[in-house]
Amino acid sequence: MRIVSLLPSSTEILCALGLAAQVVGISHECDYPPEITDRPRLTAPKINPHADSRTIDRDVRALVREGLSVYRLDSERLRALQPDLIVTQDQCQVCAVTYDEVMAAARQVLGAHVQVLSLRPVLLQDIWDDIARVGEATGRQRQAAALLEGLFERVKALVAQTMLIRQPPRVAMIEWIEPLMLAGNWMPELIQLAGGTDGLCRPGQHSPTVAWETLRQYAPEVLLIAPCGYSLAQTLAELPRLQRLPGWQALPAVRQGRVYAVDGHTYFNRPGPRIVDSLELLAGLVHPDLFGDFLPAAGQAYQPVPP
Repeated sequence: MRIVSLLPSSTEILCALGLAAQVVGISHECDYPPEITDRPRLTAPKINPHADSRTIDRDVRALVREGLSVYRLDSERLRALQPDLIVTQDQCQVCAVTYDEVMAAARQVLGAHVQVLSLRPVLLQDIWDDIARVGEATGRQRQAAALLEGLFERVKALVAQTMLIRQPPRVAMIEWIEPLMLAGNWMPELIQLAGGTDGLCRPGQHSPTVAWETLRQYAPEVLLIAPCGYSLAQTLAELPRLQRLPGWQALPAVRQGRVYAVDGHTYFNRPGPRIVDSLELLAGLVHPDLFGDFLPAAGQAYQPVPP
């Protein structure tokens, strides 16, 4: 089977199922595992992904208003690769090439025989289901079941401790800086499993845009800043935008030194096997006394933000 994966998360799922050798093409964002990065890339952004959050948001909204995709799909390269299976998504029109565009390209340059598998995770259960669906589509059901069993064991081991926490701290996660957006979808579930309380977002809710005053009144005791698609360095560069907001210094998380910039490109925003790595990292940041062993050295996956 020749497989094209147009998502970083689906590339990680495929490789975790032992299918790295069958992956013949990837997206511009696929960067893990390292052995996959030499594959031909079939997508490219139409915007500058290294711009600041305000500029990226403005440019994305302009494309969407025009009914245009945020990404380019290389149809000729797709034709040359002749995949049997394309894995894409229809959960978010700004996260990857749109499902309609993939379907149109597949039918136009490949024909009706090609299989297109579209993932749409909004809850943790959807992530588990997607792993099973990829396993079924590739004939790797046994490997998918084994992978899920291992992930479930790690989650259960962590929850066995967090369920005993009497007063979970108020946690908030920022998914975009300007405009201010909070992390929705599966993140409220991760926060609860990690021993925290998310009083602003509901599980399965798309990441909401909120007023700064809403977050300020919530007064989070732990605040994580993990913009989707941003490296740790990009997040640190934009921190002054938040630190200049009125009342920043009065937030309990700021006063107590519990604000963390996190690599949002690698963690939390990829609905694949490493979502459990994200859960363990989150637990370490929320409860370092219980889960400090999960934390890598500061400056790698996360960086504490000084008060």
